[in-house]
Amino acid sequence: MRDPDGLIARAGVRGDPNRDQHFLVDDRVLDRLPTYLTELEADTSHLLEIGGGTGALTDRLLAVGEADEEVTVVERDPDLADFLREEFADEIATERLTVIEGDALEVDLPDFTASVSNLPYGVSSEITFRLLPEQRPLVLMFQQEFAERMVAEPGTSEYGRLSVSTQHYAEPELVESIPKEAFSPPPAVQSAVVSLEPREPDYEVDDEAFFLRFVKALFTQRRKTIRNAIRNTAHISGLEQPDAVVEAAEEEILRKRADAMAPAEFAALATLAQSVGEPGPGQ
Repeated sequence: MRDPDGLIARAGVRGDPNRDQHFLVDDRVLDRLPTYLTELEADTSHLLEIGGGTGALTDRLLAVGEADEEVTVVERDPDLADFLREEFADEIATERLTVIEGDALEVDLPDFTASVSNLPYGVSSEITFRLLPEQRPLVLMFQQEFAERMVAEPGTSEYGRLSVSTQHYAEPELVESIPKEAFSPPPAVQSAVVSLEPREPDYEVDDEAFFLRFVKALFTQRRKTIRNAIRNTAHISGLEQPDAVVEAAEEEILRKRADAMAPAEFAALATLAQSVGEPGPGQ
């Protein structure tokens, strides 16, 4: 395996917190990250990495697969993308590695089978919710607080819109906490690794976009009862007739607050809201 510090030296770069660049340099962590794919029973024939940096994790991902399996890495920094092409020229020549230069929120992603990534924390949410609908196993690194919110259960202080939205697509598990010292330069906060196993929810949603928007709306009023939250957030959910939803919903649900609602309860309420509330586009 390539030495992480050696890669940084050959690249002639230093991490820059102002640009959300914190290079993972702990060999033990780097070696462990791909192993979580085994626990997910993931197909490793085409692995995707977002934010390749100097290639320390890329190197480990290339070692996971057989000779005919692929890795695609997306890197937005032009200098780092050039370095990856130079450092991994042999792997690129044998078509085992593809380097895509560009923003992971904008480029066309390949038909990947799983992803292992140390995400840029500033856009980790946006990238995650681009990957989750693909229904592929994911092993992603986040800020610790963000990771804890992803896996939180109803009734806890961490439970929120992120929890419901994540668990709509996957079964998340916080598998490892990572100290600041594992990075160069160390970030201001501790990090954590989350494995996300794709799943079909145990409830039905007629309009996924409306469901997610409805959840977002109610959590903007998380300290209010569902009754008041429905009425107060029609400008976000797009409901033309919020009072009709309140009149049709069960009293037991209306008395709850958003942080006590399980994803299935949100789904049932969203279905009701869509049928009687005349939803428009919302915000």
